[in-house]
Amino acid sequence: MRIDIISVSPELIKSPFEHSILKRAIDKKITEIHFHNLRDYALNRYGKIDDYQFGGGAGMVLMIEPIDKCLSELFAERVYDEVIYMTPDAPTLNQQTANQLSSCQNIIIITGHYKGIDQRIRDKFVTKEISIGDYVLSGGELAAAVLCDAVIRLIPGVLGDETSALTDSFQDNLLAPPVFTRPAEYKGMKVPDILLSGNFPKIDEWRHEQAIERTKRIRPDLLNKERNREG
Repeated sequence: MRIDIISVSPELIKSPFEHSILKRAIDKKITEIHFHNLRDYALNRYGKIDDYQFGGGAGMVLMIEPIDKCLSELFAERVYDEVIYMTPDAPTLNQQTANQLSSCQNIIIITGHYKGIDQRIRDKFVTKEISIGDYVLSGGELAAAVLCDAVIRLIPGVLGDETSALTDSFQDNLLAPPVFTRPAEYKGMKVPDILLSGNFPKIDEWRHEQAIERTKRIRPDLLNKERNREG
């Protein structure tokens, strides 16, 4: 998978790709990450990439021309499966979206800044808009890093055990059950006996029950979503 990230401040997003699972995916050549500084496509030598809103109002807007120049350059080199804009006024990222994007070959991510980007870019080029939550960040760089992490870890060969991602929270509209490791007892706190029993069918059953109970308590909306889907 190749991911091209267009940003006003690419330095803000580079660090997550230099460590842990994302670095492993890059080192294995499973994933390519390319950063594009929007100021390289500025309108003048002073780096102009934004302007005031038509109609008045506080906050600057990223202009259409620099983004169009960058996109046109990328489009001339290859076909992209998705052009994604990270913005709070969009559907919220979920596991199903991450699953779908993990099968793509080429993706562009546009990170907003200031008051956002000219709507004409969204109308003409963007194929998918994603929010990471009901709040506003200073820019879309951190949101893009979150999206990349959620997607890249699902690509075969990235995780040491590929089945690990299949048991993550949200894969089946349930939160993951509690997990334990050694020692079996610590300061009077014991691991549930069932996990030490070696009876794997019973362990699976216990984990499923725990997942349902935890989801009911913490995120009952996920169970309602599953009922609506089945209905």
